[in-house]
This record gives sequence, structure tokens and C-alpha cells, in this order.
Amino acid sequence: MHWLVSFTPGGSSDILARLMGQWLSERLGQQFVIENRPGAGTNIATEAVVRAAPDGYALLLATPANAINATLYDKLNFNFIRDIAPVSGIISAPNVMVVNPSFPAKTVGEFIAYAKAHPEKINFASSGVGASSHLSGELFKMMAGLDMVHVPYRGTPPAFADMIAGRIQVMFSTVPTALEHIRAGTLRALATTAATRLEVLPDVPTVDEFVSGYESSAWWGVGAPAKTPAEIVDKLNRSINEGLTDPALTDPALKARLADLGGTPLTGSPADFGKLIVEETEKWGKVAKFAGLKPE
Repeated sequence: MHWLVSFTPGGSSDILARLMGQWLSERLGQQFVIENRPGAGTNIATEAVVRAAPDGYALLLATPANAINATLYDKLNFNFIRDIAPVSGIISAPNVMVVNPSFPAKTVGEFIAYAKAHPEKINFASSGVGASSHLSGELFKMMAGLDMVHVPYRGTPPAFADMIAGRIQVMFSTVPTALEHIRAGTLRALATTAATRLEVLPDVPTVDEFVSGYESSAWWGVGAPAKTPAEIVDKLNRSINEGLTDPALTDPALKARLADLGGTPLTGSPADFGKLIVEETEKWGKVAKFAGLKPE
């Protein structure tokens, strides 16, 4: 089986697919080959799976980018909701709102007050247009009624370098990437974007505690070509759910990686994962329109 990943090797998506792929290979007795096909904002890998034979031998690592792209791109050669069959979620993981330690605001409430008093004076970084870090910031702007300037980077490390240097004031970063900086004191965590507080950052509040209803999480799951037989989809779904939840079966390396991501298992039926994709497409479509986003 070929499992296509829309990102380069070494990142969270690639590592997660390889860990889960190894688990599925052992569980199902069928080799899962991870194939990295980055480019076009995840659309290259997605279209390859859309065009593949619906026989269960081509899978896609689905991410929020797939939901975001439905609005971000005016013309796509596929419709993600129509052309990709949801198989199973894997995990969801929030971001964390971090600022330079010298920034005057020490809470989200103070940050909002400062931003309203200084419109267009706050730069917020992201790892690229349409990335989870970008959309989390745009959702915050929309719900809090703020005017901040988005500065996209090609990845998180250069964004953090400018944050630590004081050229950028805030970023909604993935938890594992920011954690070492938070612990070292080179960045200060104001809040996480989860619905509830995280075990890994128990003293850090959620944005929702200040902006009611705010929630923004990255997620990973598995998709297949639309006409893949239900029995194949259900078999994969059961195996993935077992790998995430059964204490007797869960791979320690996979469990540790989920913890590193600050993630929680995204278990459920194919229909549950499909419902999440529809809801996320609608949610981020509104944010993309609000922000006037265009692909790079």
C-alpha cells in the first residue's frame, strides 16, 4: 500500500504517518510504503490519491490544509469532500499562542487590549499562508476584532528567530516546536488553542477562557479514493482505532509521539471523520474569506 504524505520528510506529518504505517504493516500483514509528495499546498498528493484506483492500495494523510484549500484555491481538479473517502482520524493537536518575553501583555486579555490600542502595530508570524499557525491567528483576529499584520515564513524556525529578536510579536505555533522555547524562557506562552487545558502545559490557559468559543486544532487522518469498498475502509478504520486506544496493542513509540505533539487520539467511525472534515471546511472557509487569503 502507498500512503501519500503532502509534506517533506522529517516533519510531524511524515513522522506520524511512518509510525502509524509501521503499526498497520504489522497489524494487517501488508507493507505500507510512505511516499512524500509535497507541493501546491498539499494538492499534488491529494490529486494523486483522487486519481488512484479505489482498491485500498492508495491512501492520503489528510490534514487541515485539505479543508482550507477548498476555499483558498479558486480552481482545483477535485472536490475533497466528494472525491476522498474518509477512513479514520488519527489525532488532533492544538497550537500555543507565544510572544516575546519582553512583550508588555502577560495574558490574552492584556494582549487584546494592547492590540486594540495599537492597530496594525503587532506582527503575527506563521509557517506559511494557509498553515494551521496562520489560520489560528486569523481566527483569533476575527473573533477578538483585532487588526494585526500577518508575516508568513517558510517554516517555524526562522519565525522564532525573528520573534526572539523582537521583530515579530506573536505566533500560534505547534506545541512541540514551541515547548523547548517556553521552558527555556525565550518565548512566553499566553494560551493554547485547545478546547481544554493541556497536560503538557497545565498552567497555561486556553484562548477560549478569554475569547468565548475559540478553538483551533490541527488534525491528521486517513483518506482513500472515493469509491474504495466499504469493507476495506472499515478494516483500516478498526485497525487504526485499535492502534490508538487498545493498551495491549498501542505501539509505545506511537503513543510517545502523540504525547510529544500534545495530541489526543481522534478515534471514531469513517462517518465521524467525514463529519469533522465537513465542519472544518466550513469553519476555515469563513476564516479564509474574512482574511482574503490567496495561495502563495
